[in-house]
Amino acid sequence: MAGMRAVLWDMDGTLLDSEKLWDIGVRELAAELGGEMTDPLRHALIGADGRSALRILFDGLGLEYEPGPVAAAGAWLERRVTELMGGEIPWRPGAREALEGVRAAGLATALVTNTKRSITELCLDTLGREMFDVSVCGDEVERGKPAPDPYLRAARLLGAEPGECAAVEDSVTGSAAALAAGCRVLVVPCEIPVPPRPGLVFRESLIGFTVDELARLVLLA
Repeated sequence: MAGMRAVLWDMDGTLLDSEKLWDIGVRELAAELGGEMTDPLRHALIGADGRSALRILFDGLGLEYEPGPVAAAGAWLERRVTELMGGEIPWRPGAREALEGVRAAGLATALVTNTKRSITELCLDTLGREMFDVSVCGDEVERGKPAPDPYLRAARLLGAEPGECAAVEDSVTGSAAALAAGCRVLVVPCEIPVPPRPGLVFRESLIGFTVDELARLVLLA
């Protein structure tokens, strides 16, 4: 683990199988707005922060991006996703064991998500707040992923340099943010493929994941 001080975890689609719940919410919102969610539009929303997602949605549905309707749509989606995430949320395969292994190894951990704080708190009921030293949410930074801001903030809060951090991500948006921050990046794709690019290391799932393997993988990036 030489040179690696912390592991920064994405949440939706990486630790939790919550993208499927978001899928219900955004598809219902599209219908509420009088439109239909196409697969390309849905894929464009994966990994986006709340502000960006609403712009993508309105543009994709051919709607005027006006403050009043956009705010109403955001509030509607938050209420619906809060309902959907009111119970225990399924984990991604191997994710619970991977997170526990990192904690047992004594590495610092952060949850780094584009999801807003109010909904992240619901997810932390499943994940366990004690599993993270810090958490950074999309509404707590000036720019969400794919900008590097969330990862830079997490590293700073942990007192680590980004290059000393391994980020675990599932999406194009999230992996771009972690790379831009200077982290070493492991990608475990979930809903959509992530194209290979320099600096990314891939794993099919987190089943059987070990900290020693992560250390070896990130050194290859």
